[in-house]
Amino acid sequence: MATLTKFYCFCEDLAEKVHNLGSDTLRFMLTNTAPSLSNTQRTDITEIAAGNGYATNGQSVTVTSSAQSSGLYTLIASDVNWTATPSAMAAFRYAVLYNDTSTSDKLIGYIDFGYSITLSAGQTFTIDLDQTSGLLYMS
Repeated sequence: MATLTKFYCFCEDLAEKVHNLGSDTLRFMLTNTAPSLSNTQRTDITEIAAGNGYATNGQSVTVTSSAQSSGLYTLIASDVNWTATPSAMAAFRYAVLYNDTSTSDKLIGYIDFGYSITLSAGQTFTIDLDQTSGLLYMS
């Protein structure tokens, strides 16, 4: 399962009504450059080159549940995947989650896969998001 590391700005942005995680358009973009926890917006991230199955600004996230129970908020989303076609996709190591609805495309968090990944033609990569504990949970 993927583990999301939150950017420092995320907590303040929540408190200042930047995000409505249940209804805003969230996206994962890919990078091969380590994000800094002090990054605040999409343009702070060096995105991989578009093409061969990867589109500029990444892939939309389908939120399936945004709710709290007994003071624990959980955001659950469907898995996200890319398929390299017609040839290899640019290498990546990180998937960065950001809010495409917010002004300046504010950052939420990122997943570090631990090593650089290159998809050969026809290969699919899936971010396996936890359908029980969620992509993001807060108390």
